[in-house]
Amino acid sequence: MNLQGRTRLRLRLRDLSATAAFMSIALSGNVPPWALAAFGAALVTSLAGRRPLSNRTAWSAVLLLLCAVVLFGAAFRGALDLVVAACTFAALVTAHRMLSSPTTGTDQQVHLTSLLMIAGGAALSGELWFGACLAVFAITSTLSLGLGVLEGPAPDDEVALAAPVRQLTVGVGLALVGGMLFFVFFPRLSWNFAARRTPPGLSGGTTGMSDRVRLGGAGNLKSSSRVVARVRLTPEPRTDRLDAYFLGRTFDTFDGREWSGSGAEKSPRGTVWLGDLSAQAIRQQFELLPAYDSRTLIALDSPLNFSDANYSNATGSGRSLLVQVAGEEVHFAQNANAYTYVANSLPPERRPVTASPRLDDIARFTALPDALDPRVAPLAKQIVGGESRPQVAAQKLIRYLQRNAEYSLELNGDQADPLADFLFVRKAGHCEHFATALTVMLRSQGFAARVAAGFFGGERVSNRFVLRAGDAHAWTQLWVPGTGWQTFDATPDSGRGSQPVPLLAWLTTGYEEIESWWRSRVVDYSLQDQVDLARALVRPPKPSTAGALPE
Repeated sequence: MNLQGRTRLRLRLRDLSATAAFMSIALSGNVPPWALAAFGAALVTSLAGRRPLSNRTAWSAVLLLLCAVVLFGAAFRGALDLVVAACTFAALVTAHRMLSSPTTGTDQQVHLTSLLMIAGGAALSGELWFGACLAVFAITSTLSLGLGVLEGPAPDDEVALAAPVRQLTVGVGLALVGGMLFFVFFPRLSWNFAARRTPPGLSGGTTGMSDRVRLGGAGNLKSSSRVVARVRLTPEPRTDRLDAYFLGRTFDTFDGREWSGSGAEKSPRGTVWLGDLSAQAIRQQFELLPAYDSRTLIALDSPLNFSDANYSNATGSGRSLLVQVAGEEVHFAQNANAYTYVANSLPPERRPVTASPRLDDIARFTALPDALDPRVAPLAKQIVGGESRPQVAAQKLIRYLQRNAEYSLELNGDQADPLADFLFVRKAGHCEHFATALTVMLRSQGFAARVAAGFFGGERVSNRFVLRAGDAHAWTQLWVPGTGWQTFDATPDSGRGSQPVPLLAWLTTGYEEIESWWRSRVVDYSLQDQVDLARALVRPPKPSTAGALPE
């Protein structure tokens, strides 16, 4: 390959390494959109072989200086995290050098600023995709630097690249192995000591958690396999799937088309108490990912308290206060990309006895919409048959709904009366229809009931359980005198959890397994892990002979 071909290949490898470094910070979702656009434009221009800043050094340097003032001024005001500002400025410098004359000094500056971005990517997230970006950067930058060395002794000669590239590849492999050994054995603190742990957030958020439940439309969310939350339970259940209700919000007001709440917000606090902590409580350590896209906290039904809340976004990480909406939800006081917190709940069989609602609350929980179809109450009365025990009445209605209505996600069109359409016309719907029908029919017979929203499921991935966007669910809570709010779910069992495309679900589960391994073996790898590894290598455990047959 001649000099021109070697130079073109070297520059493309250089630009690819810079792109991998930039992606390591962009995947955190914290880089300003204008910086994403600027770097993308610079990359396309550089790959096309054009260097528009070669003869415009002065004014481009002034523009970079202005960008530095804006970025670090925003960091000084607290509008932007200092690490994000530094990484963004490094990206702009990299873009500037990519569009300048391709000299040896320019190449070295691109590699240096790319290395700074890689370091920033580790601090911003350190997640699985960061590892992929790091590997691509290491390989392409090493090959680019190696090709640059070839231009020195043989600038004008034809050079066969097969042998040098083979040697460079071996060198890269040895360097990667050496780096991994250094990472494993060199004494260190946990990577998580500095990392913000904000997972990749470029793809936006999607979740069924909102401040209203509106009937109608297709249930497309049920097919989404995106992970929105991770939770570690103590004591840890000995099961691969929980099939549990994770409560987020409750709704008491129905206008015939949608449910809403009417509670008042209380003052923000660090810990919200909903009941007395018990020795039988299940401790839950939650991590809400950017895909969750809501400020509402969730917990296993029924929650006793929420505490130790933290937020993470482009301005950094910190403690978050919690706001309780009377009888409806607990939400974070800060808007952020991701959250962590701790919740404690009692298992369903040990549900606490709660005080009876006041008379005005009873009126709220038995209220019916003004335009309720006149056929609903007589149908409910016929099914219940004068039953005064709320649990028995609820079970009768559930049996009727599951026998006479089908679960379906294919509901096109917006109906003027979606409840009547569900009960008397289509006789098909998803969880919001079943929950609404059960709640309204119970209310029509004088029983206090409300709609609850959250998630149903919990799939084990390593030592955590994950909740997917498709696990979003709605059900009914019925007031039982002497016991309190009890969960009743009219949705058929097959429609409660997520229903993703099988291949997509398999791929998502595989990705979660790999990411869980990455978190435990890389992101959270600590000095204690190194000590345990050293002990295992020096004194490997003896194979167990328990249960062996005698010779």
